[in-house]
Amino acid sequence: MPAFDYAALDARGVTRHGVIDAPGPAEAREQLARRRLVPVRIDPAGATVDSGRTGLLERFSAKDLALVTRQLSTLAAAMTLEEALRTVGAQAEKRAVRRVLAATHAHVLEGFRLSEAMARQGSAFPPLYRAMVAAGEGSGALPDILERLADLLEREQQVRGKLVTALVYPAALALTAVAVVVALMAFVVPKVVEQFDSMGRELPLLTRVVIGISDLMAAWGLPVVLLLAIGVVAFSRLLRRPSFRHRVDATVLRLPLLGRLVRDVHAARMARTLSIMVGSGLPMLEGLAITARTVHNRVLRGATDRMVASIREGGSLSGAMRRAGVFPPTLLYMTTSGEDSGRLGPMLERAADYLEREFNTFTTVAMSLLEPLIIVVLGGVVAVIVLAILLPILQFNSLVLG
Repeated sequence: MPAFDYAALDARGVTRHGVIDAPGPAEAREQLARRRLVPVRIDPAGATVDSGRTGLLERFSAKDLALVTRQLSTLAAAMTLEEALRTVGAQAEKRAVRRVLAATHAHVLEGFRLSEAMARQGSAFPPLYRAMVAAGEGSGALPDILERLADLLEREQQVRGKLVTALVYPAALALTAVAVVVALMAFVVPKVVEQFDSMGRELPLLTRVVIGISDLMAAWGLPVVLLLAIGVVAFSRLLRRPSFRHRVDATVLRLPLLGRLVRDVHAARMARTLSIMVGSGLPMLEGLAITARTVHNRVLRGATDRMVASIREGGSLSGAMRRAGVFPPTLLYMTTSGEDSGRLGPMLERAADYLEREFNTFTTVAMSLLEPLIIVVLGGVVAVIVLAILLPILQFNSLVLG
């Protein structure tokens, strides 16, 4: 069934915006009239509705979702939910965000709960997000849950932003180093070789090695690039196979530095999410099951699924974590302490804070060591190339002077 964006005036003369499902514009006007709304504008929404679900398939970026949640948490504490949704939607800059919020606002006006209205917006709101909103509605503490969700999303944004910022400079430096070496080997060395050929003398070993590498790059450079591109495409296709993806993810976790980084990030995110669920009264099994579907690493996802099965059989959270075998000892210890003292939520939050600080320290130190390492390697390679060029010249000068 088609969907229409509308603007209409209510009995108090306030302009209301939203999305309405109707066979055509005339039927949409009739529905608005039955709601005692005077239509001002009705336009096709460019999306369809199937089985009561809107066709708005836009997916919020992590930044947009965090911003919307923070605004909702602030406004919901000072005004009605309907007014908060309308205000946030009206001031949103992106059209996709405005459309989703307008549709959510319309469904709330129709009598749906906020979590139900969010569920009708395709993939805009993640399942775990909607589950926490539903828990907040059930407990009557929706503004508090929205504030905790905003904190969680903003922390994830900070972690992601710090990682990206830390990797940008080393990545740019590495690409520059590769470009400099390729330019020297492809353009400078061949020109110098032409001069060496006229000498008619045997060149030093280092010079011959560098010239050989330059010739190899000139002859096989393009085929190697093509093979690498084909390999990347083939690897991405193989990743779609569950068995191959599981082996790759297991290999990543076994790597000395990257594996620890992935495990700590996953542990911090899970601890933070569980602390919010425990504090909001959301059933832990439901939260863990939803969280498992959001984990990209297949090994960690399988461990989370096993945790759900273990807790469902009557086990404790700390015991399930210990049997999973992928969580750091700090999280295990603090989870056990929280269960024994009856303060599981606060202890999980402390564990998340600690793991995030460890992650920040680790990435800062690793990146500070990586940058000079790249510079040293680049300097060494360039020095070898320059030395290979200078050795025959110095040898020739010594023969002439001798």
